[in-house]
Amino acid sequence: MRVTLCQALLTAAIAVNLLVLYWVSGGPRRRPPGPGERRRTTTTTAKPDVTVLIREFEDFENGVSGVVESFLRERPELPVLVVVDRPPPYPPLRLPVGENVRMVTLEPGPEPEGPAPDRDPGRLEGLLTTQFVLLVPDGARLDSARQLQRLVRELEAGRARLLAAPLQTRTPHRDPHCLNLTVNLREWTAVYAPDPRGRSCGAVAGEAVVLLRSRDLLTLWRPLARPLLPALYLQASLRGWPVQLTAPGLAFSSRHRSLFASDHNRHKAEQRGHQRWATFLGQVGVKRVVAADGRERWFGCGKDTPRCFGTVAADTPDYLYRGRWTPPCCLRALRETTRRVTRVLEASGVRYWLEGGSLLGAVRHRDIIPWDYDVDLGLYREDVAKCEALSGLSASGSVVDEEGFVWEKAAEGDFYRVQYSRSNRLHVDLWPFFPRDGVMTRSGWTGHRQDVEFPEHFLKPLVAIPFAGGRVLAPNNPRRFLELKFGVGAIENPEYPNPLEKRLAKMEEVPELLH
Repeated sequence: MRVTLCQALLTAAIAVNLLVLYWVSGGPRRRPPGPGERRRTTTTTAKPDVTVLIREFEDFENGVSGVVESFLRERPELPVLVVVDRPPPYPPLRLPVGENVRMVTLEPGPEPEGPAPDRDPGRLEGLLTTQFVLLVPDGARLDSARQLQRLVRELEAGRARLLAAPLQTRTPHRDPHCLNLTVNLREWTAVYAPDPRGRSCGAVAGEAVVLLRSRDLLTLWRPLARPLLPALYLQASLRGWPVQLTAPGLAFSSRHRSLFASDHNRHKAEQRGHQRWATFLGQVGVKRVVAADGRERWFGCGKDTPRCFGTVAADTPDYLYRGRWTPPCCLRALRETTRRVTRVLEASGVRYWLEGGSLLGAVRHRDIIPWDYDVDLGLYREDVAKCEALSGLSASGSVVDEEGFVWEKAAEGDFYRVQYSRSNRLHVDLWPFFPRDGVMTRSGWTGHRQDVEFPEHFLKPLVAIPFAGGRVLAPNNPRRFLELKFGVGAIENPEYPNPLEKRLAKMEEVPELLH
């Protein structure tokens, strides 16, 4: 039977309509998966919710290409940012080619006609277009796409702002673990301590992959400072953001142990890490770090460096205007200088005593006042000849003793000064007094608040009291002596040296009075 063209077109139209009705009505009915069967999933092309950011690696030896490949193998659509300090890294990085893989430079390149760096926060914000950012250290490997999904769900479900997934190691005692972290910028100090709680903490010791919201990273003061994770934890601590350490089941595998096989490269990486940490601490203003094992590391001034602050104007050092107290390295230098001076004076038979604000600190704290910048000692003028370190000093000369302390006659008045070193001018001032009709006086005054004559009976006898880690001689009735110098209530009502310039805020916590 012959089929006309009209019949063929009509048949085709009916077939198309039936097919459309079939799919609109729901298509074939699928039976639910039986026992032991896995439901099939389809690949989605949804916009990625995580950007992978690789920052912590060394240019001279790294496995960055392997890190990138492991993530793209599981999630080909993930945006990846590899951040370097200056272009081009050497040796060159062999990154997988793709529109979603980008190298970001933070500093200008060697050629002035080259592109501008990506250090502008606005540009960085333009690069981080996803809700979350995953900070991945060198050597980490993504085992499955589900791993990322679980991390995102855990961060969204918890209260922590940072989620740290550990990197697996072969040595269990070195596995990442929680630490308490207390940062006190007023005292220039960061203190780490073991955290028995185990999961929510201030910092994580050891290698980890960290997930946080992109907006949180962008609000940090130095979002990409190195070393990346220690700098991140410290800045998060200042904002009160807790870090959540994930369970071992979310740990990432690692190839990091295969890096730095040579002693030379390992030493080079360690040295760079120390230098970066010191640089960051200097930027943020931390000069003393106490590790979880109790060891201290100092990042401030020492014998061979200038002190941490300049010339003091109006009895008010510059750090008080910044809401800080005396840097701990300066307090340490003052304590060492005080112990050296008092040992020499006592060995020479010189009668000395704590004066002014230093005595106030001894009575109130058994130490230097936390915001003070020098130490004052009084002494009998007639005893100066007993001390060889003082008796031979001229108005223009100075003597460096065998421990590096500098003894000199002060140019600005009738007193002596002992400096911590030639480079570091933290000092102890020695004020000569002499008795006149039972009253201790001086031949010249400097206009300080404590420049007051006082009865000699305060010095008969002198008594030893705790101060600056040792015992130092002081007037026999310190409270009455201080009330004569500063007025009643001086011990219980702390104040900065010159309240007319800068007052101690009443809400500032002052170390507890000891006496």
